[in-house]
Amino acid sequence: MCPIAVHGWDELDMDAACATMRAVAFDLDGTLARSRKPMDAAMTERFAALTRLLPVAVVTGGRYELVVSQVLAVLGGDADLSNLHLMPTRGTRYYRWRDGDWRCEYSFDLSDADRARAMDSLERHARDQGVWYERVWGERIEDRGSQLTFSALGQQAPVELRERWDPDNEKKNRLAAAVAADVPELLVQPGGTTSVDISLRGYDKAYAMRRLAAILGIGVGQIMFVGDRMTPAGNDYPAARAGAIAVRVSGPEDTLRLCDAIIQRLSRRGA
Repeated sequence: MCPIAVHGWDELDMDAACATMRAVAFDLDGTLARSRKPMDAAMTERFAALTRLLPVAVVTGGRYELVVSQVLAVLGGDADLSNLHLMPTRGTRYYRWRDGDWRCEYSFDLSDADRARAMDSLERHARDQGVWYERVWGERIEDRGSQLTFSALGQQAPVELRERWDPDNEKKNRLAAAVAADVPELLVQPGGTTSVDISLRGYDKAYAMRRLAAILGIGVGQIMFVGDRMTPAGNDYPAARAGAIAVRVSGPEDTLRLCDAIIQRLSRRGA
């Protein structure tokens, strides 16, 4: 078996990667934008430019409505929406621009029984581990249909608090492991800065990469996936395991520089 390669954005052989890639996929929070914040103006400009050069996907644990507020709402009219692929809730849902609107092409939802068992386990273990706080900002457990998401500080917690809560991922990893033991038939993974995500087993960012490759008629190895959580325990790592060109960034500032390098080379290739 070939070793799984993850490249730092500033270590990648950019010429070789751009010669191979036929699509680029991005994580959202911590990659394109800060947690639950819209892409800034510079990122929006580069993101739109990429859609005019090749297929672009957003693959995130967040729900579709967050993709709308963080990405779609700030895109101008110069983006090629027909080249944009939206894969929220870890790719358990897929949206395309068709006939002047965004349409859900597929959705793999949890059953009522799975949802009830998972929610009970989340609350019980979060209380036992001391991460079920009295004061939270917004929903603590959000039902996204195809995914349940536990947010320790609440869905609307200030970004500065979320980023400080679990910098080494120890709290999320411990909670995810405890819940996974209760619901082995489901996929339980650490999510964003304060979250644990639960979905049907077999549907993660590896599945999203394979499904995107099939939709585009290319190989998984021709997709570059860019994410900030590329360690083996991170929620972006399954994309690397699937065989995508896996690129690690530490935040949107790195992603911006990476986009500039890609745009420069692909624009030259198309000239």
